[in-house]
Amino acid sequence: MGERVHVRTNINGDAADFLCEPRQSLLEALRDILGLTGTKEGCNDGNCGACTVIMDGRILDSCCVLAVEAEGKTITTIEGIAPLDGLHPIQQAFLEEAALQCGICTPGFIVAAKALLDREPDADEARIRHWLAGNLCRCTGYDKIVRAVLKAGEMMKQGPAIGQRAGVLGGKAGGTEAGKSVEDVYMA
Repeated sequence: MGERVHVRTNINGDAADFLCEPRQSLLEALRDILGLTGTKEGCNDGNCGACTVIMDGRILDSCCVLAVEAEGKTITTIEGIAPLDGLHPIQQAFLEEAALQCGICTPGFIVAAKALLDREPDADEARIRHWLAGNLCRCTGYDKIVRAVLKAGEMMKQGPAIGQRAGVLGGKAGGTEAGKSVEDVYMA
């Protein structure tokens, strides 16, 4: 193990300090050092979008950014999307539209969709498809994902409480098993 670098950043609204090797990716630091396993490793070369995070307002593939580049930055991961009292409208829409199956790509899609809808709440289907082009899904065929993002945009315009439900997911929704918590679905 080589010399380690001290990094000070803000992740999901909280100050975060960690030590990492200069060659470690932000993805590795999030998952292996900070325990934020919601950000998934798919391709590890910037082609799938499973590791998408928001850094200083811009989406990026965390596998292609060095952890040391997070110094002084503000980062949002999938763990920082949901409010304390339930689901974010994007997460709720993904469940209602069955826009997830295996779940590996889901965190990246949700983070990317949030970044888009924060900027363009009235994004149309063409804009959503263009924005999400860097995120790959091998299970759903994208139509359900696009419908979910369109629905989330409508929900977000109605206010932050729309679509938020606290606690445990009931029944079988979007490929999730009955009794699984929100954390089980989005952060495993």
